[in-house]
Amino acid sequence: MISRTGNVTLVGGGPGDPDLLTVAAVRALEAADVVLYDRLAPHETLTALAPRAELIDVGKRPGHHPIPQDEIERLLVAHARNGSAVVRLKGGDPFVFGRGGEEVEACRLAGIPVRVIPGVTSAISVPAAAGIPVTHRSMSRLFTVVSGHAPLSPGELEHLAGLGGTIVILMGIMNLPSITAGLARFGMDPQMPVAVVEQGYSARQRTTFGRLSTILTESARAGVGSPAVVVIGEVVRLARDGDAHAAAALADAAAATGP
Repeated sequence: MISRTGNVTLVGGGPGDPDLLTVAAVRALEAADVVLYDRLAPHETLTALAPRAELIDVGKRPGHHPIPQDEIERLLVAHARNGSAVVRLKGGDPFVFGRGGEEVEACRLAGIPVRVIPGVTSAISVPAAAGIPVTHRSMSRLFTVVSGHAPLSPGELEHLAGLGGTIVILMGIMNLPSITAGLARFGMDPQMPVAVVEQGYSARQRTTFGRLSTILTESARAGVGSPAVVVIGEVVRLARDGDAHAAAALADAAAATGP
């Protein structure tokens, strides 16, 4: 008897709202035998989205990785070798700081068929949820997405400070003090608008506004926590089409730092 080899599908779950799953993502979940999901993926509705699948929580939290990455990859391969259709459900897009490339490589090395279904990345969608376009013809012709998971090097900070456009930082709350200090040290205007968008696309979504020189104080006052997306750039002024709270917060921050 010849045993059937399964397959692995990496699915981008978007920023957390199940309505932002792609049609292909929904179909993959419906057909799944096993789903390994992250904490930022839309997992609260998984029993309905993947009605016949075994659900395995492999989510990581800041400073707490109960299931190491190599064990996640081992589980993907093991379940596929048992003949299962395996979905690896990830927040955002699998190839935007999601370690999707590593998981694809592990499957290919093991001879497991693997495909990737892209997802809506939080780098663009979460700022949009707060009314912030990452590009704007009169303000920003480029945007840079940065992982704030580890401290940035002086060279990286200098490059970002002089690049212009919009900077979007994912996983950056812990290292926000060193990032803002480094950008200022390499010449970024201390009055540069900054927004921190927490819990994008959830009922707990909240945006904290400030300037490069004040965002740490504003974030501390608000008790900002992860998950959050940090946006640095003139486009922050456009939040909620000129939302009065954003305008007032930015004006207060400017007054606090002076001309």
